[in-house]
Amino acid sequence: MKRLLSIISYVFHPMFISVYAVLLYFFFLTERYHPYQEVFLVTIQVIILTILIPISIFYFLMTLGRANSFMLSEISQRKIPLAVNILLLYILIRESIRIELIPELYYFFFGALVSTVLALLFVFINLKASIHMIAISSITVFAIGFSLHTQTNHIYLVAFLLLLNGIVATSRLSMKAHDTKELIVGFLSGVIPQIGLLYFWL
Repeated sequence: MKRLLSIISYVFHPMFISVYAVLLYFFFLTERYHPYQEVFLVTIQVIILTILIPISIFYFLMTLGRANSFMLSEISQRKIPLAVNILLLYILIRESIRIELIPELYYFFFGALVSTVLALLFVFINLKASIHMIAISSITVFAIGFSLHTQTNHIYLVAFLLLLNGIVATSRLSMKAHDTKELIVGFLSGVIPQIGLLYFWL
C-alpha cells in the first residue's frame, strides 16, 4: 500500500497537473471546436513550460547542491523552483493561453499562478504548503466550475477528483512529506484562487 501511495505522489506530481488540465479541457470537458493544430500547439507549450523547463532547472539545481529531491522536501530548496514556476506560468498566460482564445484555461492557469505566489510567500514564513494539494485541488475546482459553466453533468469526474484529493493527501502523509496543517494550507491555496476567478468566466 505504501508503494502504491508513493507512485500516486509521482503520477499526480504538480508538474503534471497542468498537462492533465489541458487534456481534460480539450478531450473531455469542452464541446467547443478547437483545430487540431491549436490543441497540439497549446499542449506542447504547456509541456515545455510546466514540465521540461522545470525538470531541467531541477537537475541544474541538483548539480549546484541546491536541491536533493525531486519532491523538494526541504523548505529552503523551494524558493528558486517556485520563483521560476511563477515566471513560466506568467509567460504561459501572457504568450500562449490568452484570455481571448481559451478563457477557461486562461483563468485556470491564472489561478495556478496566484496559488504558486502564495506557496512562495509561505516559504518566507517557514511554512511548507503542499504543492501536491494545491495542484490537485485546483484541477478539481476547475472541473466543478466547468460543469457549472456548461451546465453539463460531470458527476463521475468530479467524484473521482474529490477522491483523488484524499488519496494524494494520504500519500503525502504516508511519505512523511507534510503534516496535516501543510496539507490544509495547500488545499486552501489551490481552491481559493480558483473559486475567486470563477466569477470572471462562469
